[in-house]
Amino acid sequence: MPLVGPDPKPGDLIEYQRLGYQHWGIYVGDGFVVHLTDQDGFSSISSAFGASAVVRKDRMERVAAGCYYKVNNKYDGKRTPLPIRKVVHAALDKVGETLNYSLTSENCEHFVTELRYGESFSDQVDNAKMYAVGGTIGLALAAGLAVAFSSTRNRHQK
Repeated sequence: MPLVGPDPKPGDLIEYQRLGYQHWGIYVGDGFVVHLTDQDGFSSISSAFGASAVVRKDRMERVAAGCYYKVNNKYDGKRTPLPIRKVVHAALDKVGETLNYSLTSENCEHFVTELRYGESFSDQVDNAKMYAVGGTIGLALAAGLAVAFSSTRNRHQK
């Protein structure tokens, strides 16, 4: 699938849209991204089972593997990117390293935000936590209403 939107510039965050999540890389120029991934270079999600992932430099299209991808520097409004040369140099220095991997604290988005902004964070994780808490609260409210309704109904039937 094609790149959606503007052409990337070195240091840009690249978002790959996967089914149910996003995979992230950092553009280093000449059609290449550096990303935290499994050994095959497709996705870091499979790395969750082994608790480690490898940093690879791959062609943007290879990483896309049929999915849409785009430049997404969505955090630039809230955080100041590091100098581009420093970002690209740091990314290239990591290539070949095996790093710890955790869906909640050390995923591919954490990896690229650390490179671009000097601190690691992930909206995917924050959003998932928010939805999980919201879902739990919703279930608790529904259960409470069901108990209250059942109690009221039982009182009226006596």
